[in-house]
Amino acid sequence: AIVVGHDMRPSSPGLSRAFARGAAALGVAVTEIGLCSTDQLYYASGALDLPGAMFTASHNPAQYNGIKMCRAGAAPVGQDTGLAEIRQLVEEWSVSGAPAPAAGPGEITARDSLGDYAAHLRRLVDLTRIRPLKVVVDAGNGMGGHTVPTVFEGLPLQLIPMYFELDGTFPHHEANPLDPANIVDLQKRVREEDADLGLAFDGDADRCFVVDERGEPVSPSAITALVAARELARNGGKGTVIHNLITSWSVPEVVRENGGTPERTRVGHSFIKEEMARTGAIFGGEHSAHYYFRDFWNADTGMLAALHVLAALGGQDGPLCALVEEYDRYAGSGEINSTVGDQAGRAAAVKAAYTGREGLSLDELDGLTVTAQDWWFNLRPSNT
Repeated sequence: AIVVGHDMRPSSPGLSRAFARGAAALGVAVTEIGLCSTDQLYYASGALDLPGAMFTASHNPAQYNGIKMCRAGAAPVGQDTGLAEIRQLVEEWSVSGAPAPAAGPGEITARDSLGDYAAHLRRLVDLTRIRPLKVVVDAGNGMGGHTVPTVFEGLPLQLIPMYFELDGTFPHHEANPLDPANIVDLQKRVREEDADLGLAFDGDADRCFVVDERGEPVSPSAITALVAARELARNGGKGTVIHNLITSWSVPEVVRENGGTPERTRVGHSFIKEEMARTGAIFGGEHSAHYYFRDFWNADTGMLAALHVLAALGGQDGPLCALVEEYDRYAGSGEINSTVGDQAGRAAAVKAAYTGREGLSLDELDGLTVTAQDWWFNLRPSNT
């Protein structure tokens, strides 16, 4: 049996239904949850203990589509955890033919998981005593427009929605808040409304970006540190927290100060999820605003991180900019991208330039990281 869902892109419903019919033809029982965010699909995979397939191209432009797959319990399917085998099977079937249909097809049933997803998230964060907050949310015409109203229902929030209409052609801006151009509208609206904060979700609403009351972006590293401190407090001041190697030094510092054990890992959700499972970590965060929770089957959910921010902000009287100062301690350049003809050659030249210099340490956990007493950088080829 499997569970299948899809985002709001024009091609998603047809692809999702074709996938479901193909699986059913091979005798697999299929639960269709229809329109959903990616973390809502992970919720269904975890709660139903079924492998899942989510039809989405995440934050990519409208003409793209794809599939995010997971094993039962939202366990990752990545290049080293199943994708290579799938590729091998497809290549074999192209020669020998696809498997024959089953004697009896599997049943396709519909299930609404949105309410249960929202209730699960709300059980993981105490929002009962927060002060009223004014929140601007930019859903980017993506799946946040589907999930936010249900998750936020009943909270003492004045919700100011932006681009909540589901529209996979993205008429206002690409649903990729990592690009500063795509949060300009949100920043302006937060200032105009004198709001307490702004939230921006990507196309499949598994990532959440935060701007403060001034409209200034809050670093995902600072959000990682803030949520880590709260999750450690919720777990009695003990636990491992995963962070990828290009999050700020603030993250391991805050984890240690709050009694936890920081664990540094490679960039990428499949690596984070594997480390979460291996170490029993309670939480993990990436610079790209992916946030992973043990109590969400080690899967990533920006919505749960957003609820933590609302709880932290609403649980005290100061503005968000003052609250996050404790978690945002260092300057950062942001990601700088360069196109080169010879990735390996350029990386080797940079390594040679820094090797043997006094006061520097080098490691190659993921690309090349050079660390000095008061600065560091990481150089790596793009995975995509």
